[in-house]
Amino acid sequence: MKKTLFLLLISLSIGLMAQRVKVISGDYNFLKDQKFVKVIFKYDHMKFDKKNLNEAEFMARRMAEVEKASGKDEAEKWRGDWEHNKAQTFQDKFLASWNKNTKIEASTKFDKTKYTLIVEPTWIYQGWFGGIINDPAQMNSRMTFVETENPDNILMVVEGIKAVGDNVVGIPNNNYRIAECFAKTSKMLAIKVEYYIHKK
Repeated sequence: MKKTLFLLLISLSIGLMAQRVKVISGDYNFLKDQKFVKVIFKYDHMKFDKKNLNEAEFMARRMAEVEKASGKDEAEKWRGDWEHNKAQTFQDKFLASWNKNTKIEASTKFDKTKYTLIVEPTWIYQGWFGGIINDPAQMNSRMTFVETENPDNILMVVEGIKAVGDNVVGIPNNNYRIAECFAKTSKMLAIKVEYYIHKK
């Protein structure tokens, strides 16, 4: 038991060190005089877990697991919860974390901003909760800043790598763990933005 816990702690430490955001193209300079940014979330190209399932395959597998454990009604309830988290919780977590860590205010409701940030999760691992021993969720993502009036004009592309969704005690709900990945991704990017736009 002690050996297993030790190995999990080592694995978690490695995961925490691996998580980061990486600029693929462009730089942060265009954000220096901005006060607001619009954010759009897209879920078109997500893969899930170690088998790289597409979303339909992931949902079918998860619903079958829930139905086997708790019945068809609970499986349908999970489907609704998943769609709700995509439409609201994941986005709220990302925006709240961003607005906490940089002075450039972000919202999905802005109509007139010079730039728009497109957030696209590309790979999600939901992890698992086992009480004392947990495996946190992880997420890779692609974040693209474009000119709002001319979306073909891409200012910067950033890759979010292995953002860890967890807290100190663990999170039992799979979707809430994933939501924390959105928060962590946003925090890592916002801190980079804040650093580079104020860098002398």
